[in-house]
Amino acid sequence: MTLFDRILPQPLVSVVILGLWMVLAPAITLGHFLLAAILAVIIPLVTRNLWLDRPRLARPGAAVTLFVRVLGDIIAANWHVARLVLGPIDRLRPSFLEIPLDLSDPFVATLLGSIVSLTPGTVSVEIDRERWVLLVHALDVEDEAGMIATIKSRYETPLKEIFRC
Repeated sequence: MTLFDRILPQPLVSVVILGLWMVLAPAITLGHFLLAAILAVIIPLVTRNLWLDRPRLARPGAAVTLFVRVLGDIIAANWHVARLVLGPIDRLRPSFLEIPLDLSDPFVATLLGSIVSLTPGTVSVEIDRERWVLLVHALDVEDEAGMIATIKSRYETPLKEIFRC
């Protein structure tokens, strides 16, 4: 194990912590950056024994692309959910979706479930590891097959590419 691996056992998690802290900080200052950097190093060190064996990133560039896509989807979904919630209740079309997973790794499947839950209007309910199905509740489903295809193409396919699983 190299010195880098000992200091940053989860480099991607460290980058995400640093980035999210800076995005959520009330102002971008040196103090906020230093605090975020310290937390980005300490949190993965303290939690490293809790992490399952995770697959290695095969395509980090694709991870950046997926991150940007998820952020855009979160913003768009916020507007959509706000319009639904503030509008007539009869416009809501909630539904449970069973999304068959083509992933072979439990960590990556959990990551997919987390991405789905981050997007307003959808929440991951369960990952059935016997049938490899992700159960998702969605607030507004016009076309079940279309929504399943969208989740698979926008999130699952890039995850498979990023982690090669």
